[in-house]
Amino acid sequence: MPTTLDIRIDGSVARVWLNRPQVRNAFNDATIAELTDTFEALGRDASLRAVVLGAHGQAFSAGADLHWMRAMADYTWEQNRDDAARLAQMLWTLYSCPLPVVARIHGDCYAGGVGLAAVCDVLVAAEGVHFCLSEAKLGLLPATISPYVIRAMGPQAARRYFLTAERFDAAEAHRLGFVHEVCAAEALDERVEAIVAALLANGPQAVKACKRLVQDVAGQPIDAALREDTARRIADIRASEEGRAGVRAFLDKRSPPWATA
Repeated sequence: MPTTLDIRIDGSVARVWLNRPQVRNAFNDATIAELTDTFEALGRDASLRAVVLGAHGQAFSAGADLHWMRAMADYTWEQNRDDAARLAQMLWTLYSCPLPVVARIHGDCYAGGVGLAAVCDVLVAAEGVHFCLSEAKLGLLPATISPYVIRAMGPQAARRYFLTAERFDAAEAHRLGFVHEVCAAEALDERVEAIVAALLANGPQAVKACKRLVQDVAGQPIDAALREDTARRIADIRASEEGRAGVRAFLDKRSPPWATA
């Protein structure tokens, strides 16, 4: 059983809560292992259609746990590399999870917590949230989270916030495109549930395919190979059972089977 997470399954929606409120949900090696195992299992569960990632307590995540950081101070280079590889694998597992992942962000979201948010597909933040890529203040750098954060906020914004380690608020995160939506704290759950409802209204396999499509196509040159790949993908899903059922339902002006299940 996970010791740092609170996992709840509500029908076809899994809700994963970081559950170390006493340390503002800073993560350690146990959290990293449990997030990896949890999202691997959720991704294999055919009954699920969406995941919400949130946190108990006063903050989404303060980044790395201080006790864990103290232990790392005495690591050899090889131990540091292995430790970082486990974090990198955790981030990749969340990013590549076939299910759509909605981040429910409140309080502070610092350092590795920003990376954890960046691997999610839809980010909803409460007003008053502060983000900070604080690694440079410690003489470090946000290396393992960088592929996801740079994709989420863009290289120009990353240049500033990686280098300066300044805090920026939810409104700025929204302006940068890092956060999709900002709302009052008391409306956070309502807005997250609205996103979940929108996901559940769509074809389950289509949602998974759309997620993979964005990941695979973003930044690629529009060449013959990409044109062929995208043509193959639409042909595959048009010919699929779900695709045929969805089109028939639309033409017949009735709800698709996944909406009435």
